Amino acid sequence: MPAAFRIRPAVQADGGFLADMVVEAANWRQGGARPRHQILASDEYSRYVSGWMRPGDEGFVALADHDEAIGAAWYRVFPRSDPGFGYVGTGVPELIIGIKPLWRAQGVGRVLMRSLADHARSRGLSRLSLSVERGNYAVTLYRSEGFAVTQSGMGRDTMVKRLR
Repeated sequence: MPAAFRIRPAVQADGGFLADMVVEAANWRQGGARPRHQILASDEYSRYVSGWMRPGDEGFVALADHDEAIGAAWYRVFPRSDPGFGYVGTGVPELIIGIKPLWRAQGVGRVLMRSLADHARSRGLSRLSLSVERGNYAVTLYRSEGFAVTQSGMGRDTMVKRLR
């Protein structure tokens, strides 16, 4: 039986935890951990949390017992002039997700992604994008949630989910 957890909307004070989840997402490979400061010092990763919550930022945080934050999914809209890994077009938010290792494969990511997709749909958005490194087991979750590869790059794929 999966462990109990609940979801709440992300707030501005969650910025530090979202940074932790960017580190988890970047360090998905077993034994391939890069130091937190190294990941967050790079523009390619810091862009996903820098200045959280700016207009258009939306997200959800998963909590276990005693309000322990265990995962998060959020999106940001990037300009064409400064795109994220999964940029597909103006006004299409890019989804970022990170789950603490002990909580992976227990439904947390699926609930977070569904909550975020429902929220985006309610805001009138038509698509969400994300970027995933090849070999990342999370691609199975993304496919099962309706994301499809639209672009292949150097070692990573961009996936898009249509919301309507």
